[in-house]
Order: sequence, then C-alpha cells, then structure tokens
Amino acid sequence: MNLISLSIIALTMGHVFSNTVRTLPAIAADVLQRDLGVTADGLAALTGAFPATFALAMLPVGVALDRWGVKPTALCLLTIAAIGAVLGAYADNAWSMLLAQMILGIGCSGMLMCPITYAAKNMPAQRFGLWGGIVQAVGNTGMVISASPLAFLVEYSGWRAGFLACAGLAVFAALSVAFVVRETPPDAATRRSLGDDARDVIRLGFSRALRAPIVMAWTSFAVVLGVRGLWGGPWLMEERGLSRVEAGHVLLLCTVALIIGPLLAGMLERRYQQHRGGILVGGHIGAVAAIALMVLGGALSWQVAADAVLLALFGLLISTQVICFALVRAATPPERVGRALSAMNVAFFGGAAIMQAASGVAASIGGIGAALMTFVVAVLICCIIFIMLRARET
Repeated sequence: MNLISLSIIALTMGHVFSNTVRTLPAIAADVLQRDLGVTADGLAALTGAFPATFALAMLPVGVALDRWGVKPTALCLLTIAAIGAVLGAYADNAWSMLLAQMILGIGCSGMLMCPITYAAKNMPAQRFGLWGGIVQAVGNTGMVISASPLAFLVEYSGWRAGFLACAGLAVFAALSVAFVVRETPPDAATRRSLGDDARDVIRLGFSRALRAPIVMAWTSFAVVLGVRGLWGGPWLMEERGLSRVEAGHVLLLCTVALIIGPLLAGMLERRYQQHRGGILVGGHIGAVAAIALMVLGGALSWQVAADAVLLALFGLLISTQVICFALVRAATPPERVGRALSAMNVAFFGGAAIMQAASGVAASIGGIGAALMTFVVAVLICCIIFIMLRARET
C-alpha cells in the first residue's frame, strides 16, 4: 500500500470515530433518557443538534480543506471532537448534553470530507468511486464498535464510559493523521478572500450540475442516522422485546452490511458509470422498502429474525449513497472539489437534522414505527425529485 493510500486510511480513522459517537444513542437511548430526564422525542431533539451543527460547520470546513489543506483541518477538528466526547461523558442534564452534541457536530463535520477530499485530489478520477466506497466501508466500522461492544460497555459500565471510549478513539485518530499523512500545502498565491470561498460553497450547492445528487443526499444519510443511529435500538428493545445486548447483536448485522455495502457500491459505480443514477435510486427505494416491511411486519414469533434480515438488506442497499460523491466529483474541477463535496455534505447532515427532529415528533404521536416511516416517505419523495432533475439534464 502506497503513502497516498495509507494517508486516506489514517484520515478515515476520524470517520470511524464520528460513526461511533453519533450512533451511541441507539444502544443507550433508555438510560440516556432516564439520566438526562428527557422523553424519547426530547432525546431525538438533543441528538439532532449533532447533524444540525455538523451541517452549519460544513461551509467553513469546505473552505478550510481547499484553502489550508486536509491535514491541518483534520487535526483541528479531531481536537474539537475529543473535547465534545469528554463533555458528553460528564453531561448531567439536557442542556449539558445539548452542548456536547453541538461540539461533537462541529468536530465531526469534516471526518468524512477529509479522506474523501484527499482521495479526490490525489487519486485518478476513474478510481475515485472505488476509494469513496473504501472510505465509507472503513468508516462504518465505527458502527460495529457502537453495536455489541458498546452495548456490553453501556450495560456494565454505563453510557458515560461509552463517550470516554469515543474520546480515546478521537485521540488515536489524531495521532494517526499527525504521523502518517503527508500533504503539499495549497498554493497561497491562488487563494481568494474567505468571503469569496464561502460564497463559492453556497453557489456550488445550488448549481445545476450538483442539484440532483444534493437532493438525494438530503434524506440519504438521514435514514441511516435515523435507523442505525437512533431508532433501531429502541425498536428492537421496545417493540420486539430484546435485551440491550441482543439488540446490539441485531444492529451488528446491519453494521456489517453498511461496511460491505459501500465496497460493492464503489465497484458497481466503477463498472457501470453510465448507470450511476439508476443504481443510486434503485438502492434507496429498496432500502426504505426493507424498513417499511420491518415496521409493517407485525409481532409474529419469527419477526425478530425477519427484522435482522431486513436491517441487513437496508444496510447493503442504502450504501449506494457513495455514488453521490462520484457524481459530485465528476462535475467539479479538482481545485474546487473540497468545497463541492462539503456543499453536498451540508445536504447530508442538514437533512439529517431536520428529519431527526421530524421523526421525534412522529414518535411522540404514533410511536417508533411512525418515526421510522417518516424516513421512508422522505426518501421516496427525494428519489422522485432526483429522477425529474436528471431527466432535465438529458
């Protein structure tokens, strides 16, 4: 493995941390509600602060990636993220957890964009889709940590130990970046003003070339965060009667699928580049169909096994979201790719913040099933809009 590949993997350790810390509430929702004194929809609102601040931070992160480089941006963000994890461990009420989630959102805002941008700037365009899948696959191993391993840790040491473990992971990621990543600093002579760079991120977000993948991104990550990061654990424990550790085992199957899926999607994208849009839409429709079947499946004796299969199928199919990165990369010159990818990531996490809040309202009215179905409907709507936008381009 060459230095560029090693650098991408080292930067991806931050994405591992991000996936671990943001999916921790799924396996600790009940004890978090009890200790923080909040309801289910209140917890959804608290954890929704993570993607909200994440989305807001993406504009300056996109500028920083192109202006100062990937390595210094990653080290700064990982420091902020470690502080947020420590604050989460010592939160004793809703307001202190809100602060921790906001700081974590800022710190994690570039954890996917750093390796993706580094790959976009240092890998040939024809290999970028595959490496996008590799970054997602390695990063999604963080959800393995937040499944059965963190379930055991939360069960026997409490949820605060989970946040402290995440802080340790952030430190490890920062050390990996510091010692492995090598990067040529961007040319200072070509820099524009910060204001011009920030406006460029916004312009790219609304540009005709990026409009379709950005619409798809709006609910693509929201459904992953909603199913695997928040409501999956409560569904299995409250609706199916599983213990915390048993629910962790089921979520582990979904997580393994979320690791394998991006690799398969990356290979499909590389082989069938002319059919990117169809693969993307088909994967998302299949993924939410699996969630709908899970919710509508009733409470039969075999339903837990069926839920495990459906969650694994969901993980495989929703992983086609990595094609969004390839669509953006193909439409953007290398010197603007950090800003373009960050513009799309605003949609990923801005949509997640809004959808998480909406799912909390739905849960308070119709239960966890209603919260999950909120994501199903939203993804189907975005698929239709994506198809319409792509049709206008041809």
